[in-house]
Amino acid sequence: MTRQTLLALEGISKSYPGVKANENVGFTIGAGEVHALLGENGAGKSTLVKMIYGLVRPDEGQMTLGGAPFAPAAPREARARGVAMVFQHFSLFDALNVAENVALGMDNPPPQRELAAKIRDVSEGYGLPLDPARLVGDLSAGERQRVEIIRCLLQDPKLLIMDEPTSVLTPQEVNILFDTLRKLASEGTSILYISHKLEEIRTLCDGATILRRGKVVGSCNPREKTARELAELMVGTTLTPPERAKIETGEVALEIKGLSVRSLNPFGTSLKDISLSVRKGEVLGIGGVAGNGQDELLLALSGELRSAPAAITVLGQPVGQLGPNDRRRVGLLTGPEERLGHAAAPDMSLLENAFLTGAVRRRLVRNGFIDWLETKIFAEDIIKTFDVRTPGVLTAARALSGGNLQKFVIGREIMQEPAVIIVNQPTWGVDAAAAAFIRQALLDRAAAGAAVVVISQDIDEILEVADRFAALNEGRLSAPVPTKGLTVDRIGLMLGGAHGMHSAEGHDHATA
Repeated sequence: MTRQTLLALEGISKSYPGVKANENVGFTIGAGEVHALLGENGAGKSTLVKMIYGLVRPDEGQMTLGGAPFAPAAPREARARGVAMVFQHFSLFDALNVAENVALGMDNPPPQRELAAKIRDVSEGYGLPLDPARLVGDLSAGERQRVEIIRCLLQDPKLLIMDEPTSVLTPQEVNILFDTLRKLASEGTSILYISHKLEEIRTLCDGATILRRGKVVGSCNPREKTARELAELMVGTTLTPPERAKIETGEVALEIKGLSVRSLNPFGTSLKDISLSVRKGEVLGIGGVAGNGQDELLLALSGELRSAPAAITVLGQPVGQLGPNDRRRVGLLTGPEERLGHAAAPDMSLLENAFLTGAVRRRLVRNGFIDWLETKIFAEDIIKTFDVRTPGVLTAARALSGGNLQKFVIGREIMQEPAVIIVNQPTWGVDAAAAAFIRQALLDRAAAGAAVVVISQDIDEILEVADRFAALNEGRLSAPVPTKGLTVDRIGLMLGGAHGMHSAEGHDHATA
């Protein structure tokens, strides 16, 4: 089927100090085509779509949209020409309702009553029903994404750019989204789709352009490739799946009994009577749609939120009232979801960020003074062992691509040889090669005798690394079940709270 070209890029290049983000990039997107843009972290995808949306100006090259020259100097100009974008990170205000949030994203919003009616009509027409009067803070992650999409659809776009749109959705919500995107495409809207979930690309997309180190290295029909073939096109090398060493699990390393913690966020989710145990050498996967208590669980386990002393024990020692550094001494380390601002201080160097959590276990303070030589050795070891692409240890954390920063912060915790390590979204927004590396590192830590807890919204990730799976829903945790033989449909039901939530620890042990 021959499509009329909607967007054409030719010779697009963009450089920043010390790096060429895009070099001589060219491809086309047809009207009504769902086109994937694939590449590793740092391959230049984000820079490219920012140029299409008017957030960044190219140094060289030209674009045409609908056959006419296209060079937006700002997003407003891109929207006026029919380009809309749903960003990876939602830009919504929790304290405002749906209609108010939609109005803030429009250049010329109609009166609220008229806008509310349009939101109802458009959202229901595309199978994404929304109540315009609901507070965004009360919405699920899937519903928040609907707000972003409907805000774009009200602008009647010719091209819709979507960046990692399914990272916070259940399998059932993904199906609904794909039905919506297919309907849009059938009506002539073109979609530029960025995702690291390659099976989704194969299911949804008509064509794909692959970027590597800022250059186009190939194009294909993704339906004619396997997920592994697509991943290997992206990285330019053969990928090997993570391997799990067969080991006998040992004694209980982490035990949680009746953990209840109130969220500090007025729109957060408090934890309600959570109990589980994880043994040495075991990987427990905890799934949940965003906003069901994952952040609060990580904070409670890290020591940033305190609980009753005996609610959490590590190697038999109660730690519920201990702070993060005291828990690190005992052997419990964590990796939060938010890379910049929580896992790493953006404006601090990698050297300083290595010190922030490594000071206790790596003994980086001597007689009250920071041992910068030992800290430098530690930071360089992380960079070398975890293949972090960076000019050096003095580079600011914010200067790294998402995948490289993630490898650094996960590597920083693993290289402290924790007895228990809990990570939240360890490969979120990370390319296939970096994701495989991180998952293998977690499996290796389990093989070395650590108890590993992986909190993730990526079902494939959990099935790949975990021995058992539990679902977090509205702050309650289901009884863990073995991942062997677990289907995506059953996981989806568990994530939605439809599978007998919290049970006694006796059942927990029975499923171990």
